[in-house]
Amino acid sequence: MPRHLMAAGEIAKRLGLSRQRVQQLAERDDWPEPFDELSMGRVWLISDIETWIRHQRADRVRPAEPPPTAGPALTTEPPPHPPSTANPPPAGST
Repeated sequence: MPRHLMAAGEIAKRLGLSRQRVQQLAERDDWPEPFDELSMGRVWLISDIETWIRHQRADRVRPAEPPPTAGPALTTEPPPHPPSTANPPPAGST
């Protein structure tokens, strides 16, 4: 088979799915149209399948939450810490 085409078995391997699952996906409205139908079955352009994969992954990525627009001012400096009294310096060390 030419290197620019993929059959269901190759797509299944690429996606980590069964051939049966690829055949189910091929029935979806958003699945690419086959390039041709051979005696062995339908074949697709690799570029069409890769585009479909990219779109699927993009749909799964959720946008980041926008930064808050109200409330206390945001600063990049840490809040001041009071002097620690847990471990005072030894007497006479100053």
